[in-house]
Amino acid sequence: MIVGRVIRGDARVYHVELLETGETGQFAPRGKLFDRLEDGIKNPVAVGDLVEVSVDGDPPAVERILERKNYLPRIASSHDPRQQILFANVDQLIVIASVVKPNFSSNRTDRILAACQYYEIPAVLVLNKMDLDRDGQAKELRRTYEEARIPVVETTATEGELGTFAELLRGKISVLYGASGAGKSTLLNAIQPGLDLRTGKISRYWATGKHTTTFSKMHTLDALDARVIDTPGIRVFRLAGINKFELRDCFPEFAPFQKKCRFDGCTHDHEPECAVFDAVERGLLAPTRYASYVEIMDELVPPPLDDSHELPPDREP
Repeated sequence: MIVGRVIRGDARVYHVELLETGETGQFAPRGKLFDRLEDGIKNPVAVGDLVEVSVDGDPPAVERILERKNYLPRIASSHDPRQQILFANVDQLIVIASVVKPNFSSNRTDRILAACQYYEIPAVLVLNKMDLDRDGQAKELRRTYEEARIPVVETTATEGELGTFAELLRGKISVLYGASGAGKSTLLNAIQPGLDLRTGKISRYWATGKHTTTFSKMHTLDALDARVIDTPGIRVFRLAGINKFELRDCFPEFAPFQKKCRFDGCTHDHEPECAVFDAVERGLLAPTRYASYVEIMDELVPPPLDDSHELPPDREP
């Protein structure tokens, strides 16, 4: 068996870079990988996976997935409730969000950040297209996400202001995640022009980007000794593997306030005397973040009835 890293997946064929030689080949996953899938998992192999392959089979095949350091799943679609694993074995996820064109989406950003918090993947928010920030929106966005303990970096890919962003990538395996048109491909092309990644225009009517990346692929940035997984633009990211009670811990800025809630197990959704809701009302927590939290909460399943997270009785006054 030879060990390699999956750098791209096309249907049931995976592009694998062999670690010993650096050569890349196409490998079909053995049927046993699908047979052994846990219930509710859509794909057996993800970009970033370390795998054992056999090169002399017909066809050459992925035989086994090695233990993952981490991974990030989502619900495949509104019509497919299975988990789709987007990537594995990374050092960080970088959310690329344009301030305008397309407009910044709190909901899109908060969903992926909540998932990273739950699956313990370090995350950074990059505010791109700062040259278009005529109204100073970035200042408020920076304050909101730094209060949520998310590092924030500002950049303008078209003007070559890439120093801080490039240093984020140096020596690491990173994932770039963001809406189509936010500038992921433009940023990578600016760092390493030879990549020649497609960039898309913004829809004049909808102020949204057109999909230019249709599958996840790992790129090598030689100058930075780095690897980057460029993900396709995902219109809706639905959290997978998490229940309603666990979501509150995916919003770190809630922690100081939820200690003061009337109920120990307050979900900050409907309970009386909720200190988190009160903090939103008083302007101490960003209403956009709370709105994202409530929308995600509505999509999640409750914890099991026999779970230790069952709400306790009222506290003593």
